Amino acid sequence: EGEERLPPPSPPKRPPRQGQPSIDELLQEGQEVLVQVAREPLGTKGARITSHITLPGRYLVYMPTEQHIGISRKIESEGERARLRQIVQELTTGTEGVIVRTAGMGRKRDEIAADLQFLRSLWRQIRARAETVTAPALVQRDLDLVFRIFRDLFTRDVTRLVVDNEGEYERCVEFVESLFPDLRSHLFLYTEEESIFRSFGVEREIEKALRPKVWLKSGGYLVIEETEALVSIDINTGRYVGKHDFEETVFKTNLEAAREIARQVRLRDLGGIVIIDFIDMAKQDHRDRVVADLKEYLKSDRSPTNVALLSELGLVEMTRKRVKQGLIRSLSVSCPNCGGTGLLRAIPSIAHQVLREAEWLMVKRKPAHLKIRAHADVIAWLRAEEAEAIEALRQKFGTEISLVPEEGWGTAKFQVSEG
Repeated sequence: EGEERLPPPSPPKRPPRQGQPSIDELLQEGQEVLVQVAREPLGTKGARITSHITLPGRYLVYMPTEQHIGISRKIESEGERARLRQIVQELTTGTEGVIVRTAGMGRKRDEIAADLQFLRSLWRQIRARAETVTAPALVQRDLDLVFRIFRDLFTRDVTRLVVDNEGEYERCVEFVESLFPDLRSHLFLYTEEESIFRSFGVEREIEKALRPKVWLKSGGYLVIEETEALVSIDINTGRYVGKHDFEETVFKTNLEAAREIARQVRLRDLGGIVIIDFIDMAKQDHRDRVVADLKEYLKSDRSPTNVALLSELGLVEMTRKRVKQGLIRSLSVSCPNCGGTGLLRAIPSIAHQVLREAEWLMVKRKPAHLKIRAHADVIAWLRAEEAEAIEALRQKFGTEISLVPEEGWGTAKFQVSEG
């Protein structure tokens, strides 16, 4: 939000940046340091940690180790920014840092002061706990999901917050009435028989968000592919070819794509580097409009984003702050058959590999009998297409060869053994 900052073999040490001390000058082996996880581990990349602690509250982010006052960039009114900055400057001691979150806009001085007092108290508790434990140890865990929603998302802009568990609902009512009584009327208990996710269309949206292809209303579509290095988003006109002007068709498709990309980035929680391949546009004003629209749609995103200009190739590079795994990585596991590549080796290729393995074993061991176990489709191919090759091996080495289909195996799995 705005200005918020939230084991493989050891890599070679980087040289320190000019003017900065090296890590060896800052830390010694055996030294205990209080740190915070700034980003969850992703793939082969480990978690990112920092000694600059940030504690998010309802209206503020408290930074006890820094001397900085900031206002969320999403608070655009200069008058409101000045008012909030003055309040925070009066409340802070000069040895601590505070960022006013977007939710702090329009809040009274006593509300902001109460949030600051709570965060100061929390910091005192964390320091006290850190003194009593032996590293490595967890000294503070963030709120559970329900209360994080209240802290980070439940504002006046939310028309309804619906809970489908009566016990959890009562817990929410107690929490809201004590801290946000003006929002009590926005809280509802869901009592229908149908699943709440199905009733509100969430289940369907999750299913769609796990697919790489996203259809646009015009008939065009996006293809979203995530890798460890970056996310690529490709735009295609698909069924939408327009009636007259192809340039206008491309322009409209890209405009629609810009809106949907901003939605998908948030829905899938895509982070890091995102490369967007818009359909080539001949007119500069069209190119400028598409990028401007994308930036505008991204303004509602709570995670900071940065969008570069459209290149001559029609590519837009943008970055989005990533602190945890995205939706797909959270809800999915790698395919055991393809290893996550999305591709399976062709049956003929596997069959040829099986024959090479069999021949190598015959040369090395000269067995009287050889058993080949593989997926039923691979065995069927060997019998139908490689019968002559198998017979040639029999004749050459005097080995009996048995072909055994295994229905439960993946197509890439096979075993060549004696006996």
